[in-house]
Amino acid sequence: MLTVAPASPSRCAHRVVENDVGAMRQLVKFASLPALIGVTFIVLVSLPARAAELVMFEQAGCPWCARFDRDIAPVYKKTEEGLRAPLRRVDIDKPLPSDLAFLQVVRFTPVFVLVDKGREIGRIRGYPGEESFWMQLAVLVQKLDAAESGGERARRSEKPMRLMS
Repeated sequence: MLTVAPASPSRCAHRVVENDVGAMRQLVKFASLPALIGVTFIVLVSLPARAAELVMFEQAGCPWCARFDRDIAPVYKKTEEGLRAPLRRVDIDKPLPSDLAFLQVVRFTPVFVLVDKGREIGRIRGYPGEESFWMQLAVLVQKLDAAESGGERARRSEKPMRLMS
């Protein structure tokens, strides 16, 4: 039982009686644990699965990287592809991050690599322009879908691509 006593007869402030401090700490400890678990669950459920990412290998002074930044980067994170595979930038002049050690190192930029759960799904070498980038990315996303569904069902639903002259 939590007991509260006046701090002094002349003040309205109250203090916790020393004997009940331990009981109060236990109450706070157990009352907050379910709340913490509940909040954590809600946050985790509301976040999208972010296993896939589009890794962009770039370097300072790359004119094609700058063109990508102008044409695609401002809208990418708002697209379905961007929500599904957020863009991650890697400078080729710096050490390769350890979680990307499975990727073949590139020496020219830009190169876009779609990765998922520690494996490469596919690449776009260079920046071919806005329209071609989105088409090539769509093919990579289809490969991602095929990999996630075990492959067979997604491959049957793919339509052959027609090359435009």
